[in-house]
Amino acid sequence: MQQRLEQLKLWLKEESIEAAFINSTENVFYLTNFLTDPHERLMGLFVFPDADPFVVLPGMEARQVKEAGWKDEVIGYSDHENPWDFIKQAIAKRGLTGNKVALEKDVLTYGRSESFLSIFDNAEVVNAEDKLNEMRLIKDKKEIEIMRRAAQMADFGVEVGVHALQEGVTEMEVLAKIEYELKKKGIREMSFSTMVLFGEKAGDPHGNPGERKLKTGDFVLFDLGVVLEGYTSDITRTFAYKSVSDKQREIYETVLQAELASLEASKPGTRIGDLDQIARDIITEAGYGNYFPHRIGHGLGINVHEFPSMSHLNDGILKKGMTYTIEPGIYIPEIGGVRIEDDVLITEDGYETLTKYPKELQIIE
Repeated sequence: MQQRLEQLKLWLKEESIEAAFINSTENVFYLTNFLTDPHERLMGLFVFPDADPFVVLPGMEARQVKEAGWKDEVIGYSDHENPWDFIKQAIAKRGLTGNKVALEKDVLTYGRSESFLSIFDNAEVVNAEDKLNEMRLIKDKKEIEIMRRAAQMADFGVEVGVHALQEGVTEMEVLAKIEYELKKKGIREMSFSTMVLFGEKAGDPHGNPGERKLKTGDFVLFDLGVVLEGYTSDITRTFAYKSVSDKQREIYETVLQAELASLEASKPGTRIGDLDQIARDIITEAGYGNYFPHRIGHGLGINVHEFPSMSHLNDGILKKGMTYTIEPGIYIPEIGGVRIEDDVLITEDGYETLTKYPKELQIIE
């Protein structure tokens, strides 16, 4: 935690930035080890190149941030108080005027931006997210270990879902079983809304589970992930129930081939956009290019969707310690869809899939 703060402070000094306001729950967690949802209340971290940082948050959570390991100043406020009054006093105490400041431009509300900038009148504003994205891109050993365990829980969720399949069961019944069993394992939160989709509903990449009942010949698509100690996992597996047509098998094998090819290219030095292009070329050559509507994947860590975006336009380079998803798919409304997704870690000379559940086509009897 302290090392991350020092890295951010060094950047502020190098860029002649007098103050940074970090407002997102994810970045506050990354820099303080304190993870909470303040709801509508203000929570934030103020960092300066040559002055002590401070955290401002609802007073009811002041004890928790200290228990998380925060050693510097904590400003807690009550619901009837205006936190910006306390913030203004804390900044004045440090003798700061602020000709240049940093904010998370993509997440800070307009109203809070106005409040912050009223303290630093006429200051030049730069985006703090670019630096924080760069810092969070490479995971350390502790982060990787947590993500491995989160991926194991995602594997377990798929296993539970498979065992819950039977003729006539609904998507929501299977979803409830998955989340119930994960909670029994100590998982309090899913990293996004769990997807269990049957038949033609699997043809919608972001479909909504409902009362659709399972029938022979259906594709079954699971897309799920968990939050574990502040880090996320994300897995997709697709199965056939009791029987599979030649067309369904062709779709499945095409997606699997695309996923494996992108994984094979996952190693330090590879252009990120090439992972998308490799999979897209395979799917296009098989005649399904118009049915692969999304990028190959996304960064993964504290957020389930974080930097970088793994599109074919990304000229960034893969580096050891990066974590992301690979998830090609083909979606045909009248038939259904197939997506196969793994969580990937770039290693010294290749990759490791953190998610381990088998990917070969399985027909669930």
